[in-house]
Amino acid sequence: MKKYKWLIIVLNLMILLVYFNFSVVKKENLLKDGKLILLSLAPVDPRSLMQGDYMTLRYSISENLNVNSLPKRGYCVVNLNPQGIAEKVRFQKNTTPLNKGEYLIEYNSPDQWNVNIGAESFFFQEGQAEKYEKAKYGAIKVDTKGNSLLVGLYDENLKNIK
Repeated sequence: MKKYKWLIIVLNLMILLVYFNFSVVKKENLLKDGKLILLSLAPVDPRSLMQGDYMTLRYSISENLNVNSLPKRGYCVVNLNPQGIAEKVRFQKNTTPLNKGEYLIEYNSPDQWNVNIGAESFFFQEGQAEKYEKAKYGAIKVDTKGNSLLVGLYDENLKNIK
């Protein structure tokens, strides 16, 4: 039985490493090939004593919703204005229908007040809060399946805040 115990441990470790590497490659591909979309931010308090300096992000596309009629999980369909800023078109359960010029952002709705796209926190170096208070847009990269990854914050002049 001892021989099988170590075999099972090594096998589980290998599976974990393969899964971890797969998810890293998937995120790297999203960063490289994803479509950059700017989402307007709604104001939120930018500090947490336990986690250090970070900004909780709330997007204007998730405001003024009737979340009782929304599925718990689905896709926010957006189109982009000429500056690349997303404008909400609709929420839908599946990836289709999708018209030309529309993009999917996967969401979940954990309760009746919130819609999350998975990019609700932006951590930054301690003492940099003043710089990020000017943020007007959250920049995400999305793929064709609606997966999104937060890549930065932008100011009112559409410049990446670094």
